[in-house]
Amino acid sequence: MSDHPPARTRVSRRGFIAGTGSALGLAALNVHARPAAASAPIADGADVDVLVVGTGYGGSVAALRLAQAGVDVHMVEMGMAWDTPGTDGKIFCNTREPDYRSYWLRTRTKAPLSNFLGFPIDRDIPRYTGILDAEEFGGITVYQGRGVGGGSLVNGGMAVVPERANFAAVLPSVNPDEMYATYYPRANAGLGVSSIDPEWFETADCYQYSRVGRKHAQRSSFPFVFVPDVYDWDYMEQEAVGTVPKSALAGEILYGNNHGKKSLQKTYLAQAKATGRVSISPLHRVTSVAPGSGGAYTAVIEQLDTSGGVTATKTVTAGKVFFAAGSVGTSKLLVRLKATGVLSGLNGEIGKGWGDNGNVMCGRANHLWDPTGSLQSAIPCCGIDNWTAGGAFAEVAPLPTGIETWASFYLSITNNPHRAQFGWNAAAGKVELNWRTAWKQPSIDMAKTIFDTINAREGTIYRTDLFGVYKIWGDHLTYHPLGGAVLNRATDNYGRLHGHPGLYVIDGALIPGNTTVNPFVTITALAERNIERIIATDL
Repeated sequence: MSDHPPARTRVSRRGFIAGTGSALGLAALNVHARPAAASAPIADGADVDVLVVGTGYGGSVAALRLAQAGVDVHMVEMGMAWDTPGTDGKIFCNTREPDYRSYWLRTRTKAPLSNFLGFPIDRDIPRYTGILDAEEFGGITVYQGRGVGGGSLVNGGMAVVPERANFAAVLPSVNPDEMYATYYPRANAGLGVSSIDPEWFETADCYQYSRVGRKHAQRSSFPFVFVPDVYDWDYMEQEAVGTVPKSALAGEILYGNNHGKKSLQKTYLAQAKATGRVSISPLHRVTSVAPGSGGAYTAVIEQLDTSGGVTATKTVTAGKVFFAAGSVGTSKLLVRLKATGVLSGLNGEIGKGWGDNGNVMCGRANHLWDPTGSLQSAIPCCGIDNWTAGGAFAEVAPLPTGIETWASFYLSITNNPHRAQFGWNAAAGKVELNWRTAWKQPSIDMAKTIFDTINAREGTIYRTDLFGVYKIWGDHLTYHPLGGAVLNRATDNYGRLHGHPGLYVIDGALIPGNTTVNPFVTITALAERNIERIIATDL
């Protein structure tokens, strides 16, 4: 890194203490936020201190802590702001009735469950910059959130910290003591993590499906665990008695949640904007980041309309750039910029170490005396832990069809060893991923250590109607893309990209393919760790 950073990105001692997130430091030093200003799209020719590419977990952490440290930040988001209701009065559409808001620039939905009771469930929709991107590569479909808040808009919000014993395999170059003592607690606090009331869980109609999952797990001697979440559980209890608009109990999850879920819009990003130092440009896509004069960088940014068309191309100068476009977005951009010579100093690790977090889905057909309920909360709250013995952690997931299905549904995270690589196809002019569908077989085998056992004990069978015709396993997708710019390989141990001082990766691309659990708390905690060091040493 440069010994003399530009004056515009230097941070005072006051700013550093604020950047650590210390409320005591803020009060003692009388650091005040500037009034929040209305965010305008970034202008052509703008000169910004810090440009953050993406508004997901890592980018939101970076923006907040930098702003608290006195640095002005501009965030660029390819998706929409998702702050304006549609004609139905709702910002997000329902999972059971996807409309133009559901998918990113598709003309037909591509639901993770493609069939139900022998019928295809996908439907035609208008092309629009919707909230869920089903990005297809040769061997896998990667689901990603599109909008201000990134993946926090579309995930189930299961806020799981890896078991301490597994952490060395997740991030081998990171000190676990500091993560578990400082950064995981800081991330959980910032995200608003909490747990379901266990007494309410026992009687709530909307969690009958989870209680059935618990009974079957325990009868087969599998550990059953409750999992924290970022949903407002008090709100959900009010949903159940009908005193507030239904959200989780209306099946709102895959295409956004209108009320109870604490997405980044309500947590890190709300705090960041309140500092008055953070601006966000939705429907803007960064296509290039190149070295400029004086140690700064020149970014080329396309402004989009809601049909995906480019309405303007802007050139912006930034003192420092944080790549936070998600594992796929960050990796694709860096691989292309390296291959085309724009960022020739990046090392050979760019694009490597990508994994699917071992995701695989399945359903089980239960007996008629084991109904799972016609009302199912879209927010999961528990799982089956067979990681040590079988390499799988299975989320007891909802199947919120609105009818009784007598089915249990699961998303498994497994210890899949396979890692793919992003590469530049010069002839096609695009980045490709060399994942192979056959690489899902270890995930299937690990998930079977749970569900074969349960089926044998219960006398039940797998559902064969959810992922196609006579297809048991949802082995075609991932919700949890990780890797592509791995920590301490493509970057140093704090996310600084090799060869280009002032460029950083601060999202899930840093994590080599697997977190053993749902990954967003680890992404957030790692970002908290890294930005604290970067503020202290680089600014």
